Order: sequence, then C-alpha cells, then structure tokens
Amino acid sequence: MELQNQHQVSEPSIMVIFGGTGDLTHRKLIPALYNLAFDQLMPDHFAIVSIGRRNKTTEDYRDELKVSLEKYSRNKISENQWERLKEIIYYYQLDFSEPEGYGALATFLQGLDEKHQTLGNRVFYLAVAPEYFETIVNGLGKSGQASCRYMTDNDCPNWQRLVIEKPFGKDLSTAKQLNDSLHAYFAENDIYRIDHYLGKDMIQNIMVLRFANLVFESLWSNQYIDNIQISLGEKLGVGTRGGYYEHSGAIRDMVQNHILQILSMVAMEPPVSLSTEAIRQEKLKVIQAITPFTTDSLRDNVVFGQYGAGTIDGEKVPGYREETNVPENSSTETFVAMKLSVNNFRWAGTPFYIRTGKRLNASGAEIVVQFKSLPNILYFSDEKNHQEPNLLVIRIQPNVGVYFQVNTKDFATQKDIMPVKVETSHLSPNQGNTPEAYERLIYDILRGDATLFAWWNEVEASWKLADQIIDFRENLRHRFPNYTAGSNGPVKSIELLARDGREWWSV
Repeated sequence: MELQNQHQVSEPSIMVIFGGTGDLTHRKLIPALYNLAFDQLMPDHFAIVSIGRRNKTTEDYRDELKVSLEKYSRNKISENQWERLKEIIYYYQLDFSEPEGYGALATFLQGLDEKHQTLGNRVFYLAVAPEYFETIVNGLGKSGQASCRYMTDNDCPNWQRLVIEKPFGKDLSTAKQLNDSLHAYFAENDIYRIDHYLGKDMIQNIMVLRFANLVFESLWSNQYIDNIQISLGEKLGVGTRGGYYEHSGAIRDMVQNHILQILSMVAMEPPVSLSTEAIRQEKLKVIQAITPFTTDSLRDNVVFGQYGAGTIDGEKVPGYREETNVPENSSTETFVAMKLSVNNFRWAGTPFYIRTGKRLNASGAEIVVQFKSLPNILYFSDEKNHQEPNLLVIRIQPNVGVYFQVNTKDFATQKDIMPVKVETSHLSPNQGNTPEAYERLIYDILRGDATLFAWWNEVEASWKLADQIIDFRENLRHRFPNYTAGSNGPVKSIELLARDGREWWSV
C-alpha cells in the first residue's frame, strides 16, 4: 500500500525527539521526516524539537542535519524543500535525569504551539538507550505533559503519543516493570512500541497477498502447506555494539520481537476488519497458540550458535569473542534456529522453522511458504524429473519482492520438467522509489494508526515464550564458536530440518 493512498489525515502536532544528536535520529528519523515532507505527507501545522545534552544552537544543529540528509535520504535534497523544513526544526538542550528541566521544556513547547498552531498535540519519541525510558516518562508525567486520556474530567482537547524503540525489557519481569511505569502516565492506546521490520513493504504485503488472493488464502493451512520458514540473516558482525549485544543475543535482539511479529502476521486468521484492534487480536492468538516448550523439546528443536573468525567477500573477519567489548569466554548466541508449532486447527502439524544470525554467507530476510508435494506419479514417475515443491517466497530485504515457484516443461528438451519463478520485484522501474520503514511508521504515528505497532499483550506473550528459550540457553554448556564467519550457520541447524526430511531454502 502506497503512503499516498492512505486516507487518514495527519493532525497538527509537535514531534519531540529525545536523543536528537544520536545515530538513530541522524540516520533514520530526520531523513524519514524530510521524505514525508518531500512527498507532501507532513501535517500543515508541525514542528520538530530535538532534545540533547550537548550545548549547541538550533542553527548549528540544522547544519548537522543537512549533512546527514545528504548522506541518508532516499530522495535527493531539494534546497527549497530543506529551507521550508529547517524552519520548523529546533534544538533544545536538556539533561534527561534532571526533573526540574521538564517544566521548562513544557513552557518551550507551549510557545511553539502558538507559533505553529499545533494545538498541544505531541509525539514524544524516545530515541535513547533503554535505561532512560522510565526517567523520561516520569519527567513528562510529573510536569503534566503525559497522556490527556488520564484527565479526570474526560475533556481531552489534544493528544500525546509515546514512541518506544526496542528493546522493551530484557525479560518478562523487566518488561512488566517498564510497562507499569509507562502506564502510570500514558494510556495503552497512546503507546507506540516501534518495530522497524513491521514498516517494511513486504511485511505489510503479507496480509494483502493472503486476503486479496483467493488462490493463496484457500490453500493457507496445514492441508496444503508442508512448512513455513522465516530467515533473517546478516553478513555483518556486532561491530561496535559488542557491549549491547553481549546482554542481548539473537533471541532478545531478533526472535522476541521481529521474528515473532512476522510469524504472527503469516499465521493469523482473517480479521473481522482492517481495524487496529481486529488485527492485533488475531496476531495475539497466534503467539498464544505456539506450543510451550519443555526441556526435551528445547533440546531437540532449538540450535544456538556463535560465529568464529572467517572470511566474508574475500575479507578476513574476527570471531565474536574477538569483537570490541566482548569477553573472551562469552557464551552469548549470535545465531539461533528453531522449530515451532502453532497449535490450532489451521496449523496443527505444519512446522514453522525460524533462523537468524550474524556473520553468515549472505544478508537477507525472507519468508518461504513450501507447499506439499504431489505423489510421484505421472510426470514425476520418471526418475529424470525431480519434483521441486511449489514455493511462495516473500523477500523482505534486500531484493524486495515476491515470487511463486511452479513446475513447467523444459522447452529445451522433449520431456524434462523444470521449476520456474513467477516473480515481481519492487526494485523494478515501474515500482517507484518505495518509502523506507521509518517513513511509514512515523506517518502512521502522526495519523494515530497503531496497526503496525506491538501492544502490551503481544509483547507479554512473546516474552513468555522467549524467557523459556533464554533460561534453557543459560543452563547449557556451550561449545562456542560453532560456525565459521561466512558460512550458513551451525551444522546442527541443517540437521534440525534434515531430521524431518526437509532443508533450508537459501536466503
């Protein structure tokens, strides 16, 4: 769905970015806001306030942003467009940990309300380290800037939305603690837990492919589907993020959020409508239907890995334990593969295989739906014709698109059968320059559309599952590293599918 086809209107507002001098703001948020303005999707009355601890002027800050835009924007910078945008960007110096500073911030924002006619509407975007989430929310709440849904007289003339980047807690207990802190000042409907994967074009296209095509939805069950694979792989290592990753690992970093969110969209029942509430309810049912693990099922169906030194694209790269800020005896996983079961009538008996890892032989993210094979009769009774299954492949990145693999005659021979791909690519010229994930998500926040954002019940259900896996991993004696950088992961991840007579499809 193209942004221009959306019908909800963005209301006047001020976006307040905590962490305005950080990498996320410079690489993603400001370029996204520029491109929304470029595509004429910005509210008519709008302002951006970037908050940081450093002492700098608004003019200096604007100059820094222009350099970042020239590097990271998907659209070439138009001087006229930049001149208009920079006039609504402000820098505000604030130490997050000083409660008295939030009252002065409120006064500053009220002044901008009058100047830009933004009506007191706010988007508070927390582009900061997780340890500052509660501090900032407490500062906003105690200074009277939090959700007006909590006003006692039911008179709510404006709105205040809170945007939280992952990680949302490090386990179920800390996630609940954080959630309670947010709910002290913000209503659940005003909390936007952002997962940038859900803003990617092909993730949103999952529902369109299913519910706008009878040929797929009528086959979308254990009757016709053999297995479903979700693979998110990277060539990159942890780089300078070793300190963060050491306390995260692949389960917290990728499985608990990105992968379970994708799985829920692939496996969900048709919602009664396209409303946020209806879609969220169906996604939640999927996560709750995943069969809980036992010690035996974890041992049999989960594979952990950590990369050692190797070669990628002809360049030697270090192992995880040689990365900056990583202990030499680290047992943190950089790879995880597992087999999951969704225990409902639609999916019982159909395995879901998921894997994610760093320093693999290829970077990419895709969903593979493998349909059941035909009996080996007729064309496939001939030993020359090896039967390839029908596949529906949804490529999330880097080559955005979808293809369906079918068997057809090889016209170069008299009898042979060969698989061919019926393919569409979103990189083709007629597809245009598709919006980045953060553009879509910020646009939805400004419109008050929370469909692509995780609500608390989903987060809670995901952590319950992830905690089982994390507890099991922490009690294991790991023989790490167990895969070479530049390979396709641990050998046991291949054996996981081979045991079922299946194989991973390449990312």
